[in-house]
Amino acid sequence: MAAKIKKGDKVVVIAGRDKGRSGEVIEMRRDDGRLLVRGVNMVKRHQRQTAQQEGGIISKEAPIHLSNVALADPKDGKPTRVGFKFVGKGDDRKKVRRVFIGTTTGRRR
Repeated sequence: MAAKIKKGDKVVVIAGRDKGRSGEVIEMRRDDGRLLVRGVNMVKRHQRQTAQQEGGIISKEAPIHLSNVALADPKDGKPTRVGFKFVGKGDDRKKVRRVFIGTTTGRRR
């Protein structure tokens, strides 16, 4: 199945503790089906002091499951579904771009 969410996309959290928050995808983990979103699902971690880094308690993003996020519509920022548009006929058929489908209206944008 083709990946509908990629690194750099703007997503909205639709379920869980951070429901309604949005951010940019900074890392995609395909094997786990999870991703890291900037500023979402923040956790505190105890960091040991090293020569390059100071020790203490730091906040960082934790992975969130793909099913709990939706791609944000570029026009209004609301969560939306996404499909693919194909061009060409026969053997020349290629996937060219993502097509946003409005969740409230169901219309393609």
